[in-house]
Amino acid sequence: MINVTKSDLPDLEKYVEYLKKIWSSRQLTNDGEFVQLLKGKLEEYLSVENLVLVSNGTVALQLALKVLQLRGDVITTPFTFSATTNVILWEGLTPVFADIDPDTFNIDPKEVEKKITRKTSAILATHVYGNPCDVEELQKIATEYKLKLIYDAAHAFGVEYKNESVLNYGDISTLSFHATKVFNTIEGGAIVVKDEELFGKLKLLRNHGIKSEEDVVLPGTNAKMNEFQAVMGLCNLENIDEKIRLRKSLYERYRERLRGTKGVKFQKIIASKHNYIYMPVCFENIETRDGIYSELIKNGIKPRKYFFPLTVNFSYFKKRGMDLIEKYRLQKAADIANRVLCLPLYSDLEIAAVDSIASIIKAK
Repeated sequence: MINVTKSDLPDLEKYVEYLKKIWSSRQLTNDGEFVQLLKGKLEEYLSVENLVLVSNGTVALQLALKVLQLRGDVITTPFTFSATTNVILWEGLTPVFADIDPDTFNIDPKEVEKKITRKTSAILATHVYGNPCDVEELQKIATEYKLKLIYDAAHAFGVEYKNESVLNYGDISTLSFHATKVFNTIEGGAIVVKDEELFGKLKLLRNHGIKSEEDVVLPGTNAKMNEFQAVMGLCNLENIDEKIRLRKSLYERYRERLRGTKGVKFQKIIASKHNYIYMPVCFENIETRDGIYSELIKNGIKPRKYFFPLTVNFSYFKKRGMDLIEKYRLQKAADIANRVLCLPLYSDLEIAAVDSIASIIKAK
């Protein structure tokens, strides 16, 4: 089976060399040598400051909401991974959904502005498939209405907008280093924050609020990255540019082979530097999409209907008897969700597989 993605793994001998050092030091966690080393290397590679490494991308989002001390409503997108919506609920906040731009697949700033009320405290936007949001318009809105602006940048490792790291926009950006991502630490994630005071609080929040051995200053949690995750990151970082280059060649091959195919639409990319994390394709309608999905499965190829369903269609919302698509007027998001399919894309996928997948789609 050719899956939609496959995790990148470094040279095993190199990873084992790091493991030997861990065995020697016996420091497995608690901001060890390799967590600190990875933090510095990532800040340099990503051109950011104030990066906090954490155990996964979901807890990165939770801590971002927590440290900003939000109340009331958070305006967000329904076209995203479940974590984006779930963390809002976990923090006792109310998600208010805004429709998306049908070309970029990102939250539409005009729709965001329509949803702002006196209860609104923040905007949580997702750079969908690593494609930057309209960061300038969202910042204007956040500034005008005095809202916090958070970016779920789980897909946006190394992505740039107008030749600047997309992570430098908004108040806080969060990253996922899950095994399926362009850059992985097995599990893991990071938070990038502008404000120095918030940076200090985030470091405390991820470690139970412990300032020193006898001084616990706030009610934190355990969200630390461990040394084993960090050394996986150090190994993978060495080859990340080559991995992205390989992804780009495959991505461009898909677009070349599928260009002009009836009913096929690609995401409009606005990144000045992209990472090619996914290969999303939209088809004419849900029936065509589902038919192609089934045909690919028959041929040993496993794409993904990503993001389908919308988060507002999850069963825990339906149990409350709410039709949130109608309530929040999310027709564009619903349309894209019904037509999108992410095709297999990973660094060592063979060109022949791309050609075969494209041929199956064109024949259908």
